[in-house]
Amino acid sequence: MARFEMNTAEMASIAAGEMDGLAFLELGMMYAAGRSVEVDRVAAHKWLNIAAARGCRDAIPLRAEIAAEMTTAEIADAQRAARMWLTLH
Repeated sequence: MARFEMNTAEMASIAAGEMDGLAFLELGMMYAAGRSVEVDRVAAHKWLNIAAARGCRDAIPLRAEIAAEMTTAEIADAQRAARMWLTLH
C-alpha cells in the first residue's frame, strides 16, 4: 500500500487553515519522536502548546512530559515560538 507523507511545512499550513488541534498534536509528536524530522524538543513543545491552545487536551500531558526533559531556556524558547505562531495565524 502506498504511503502518503507530508513535510512539516505542509502539515502546519493545513493545520492552520483547519484550526485542528489534532494536526498540531501530530506535528509535536513528529518532532518528539524524530519521525521524518530530526528530534527537536523545542519544536515538539511548541507544536504541542499550539495543539493545546487549539483545544486538543491530549497534548497537555505530552507537553509536560517533554518539558521535563528540557531546560528552562528551551521551554521559554518553545513558548515564545508558540506565541509568535499563534499571533501570526
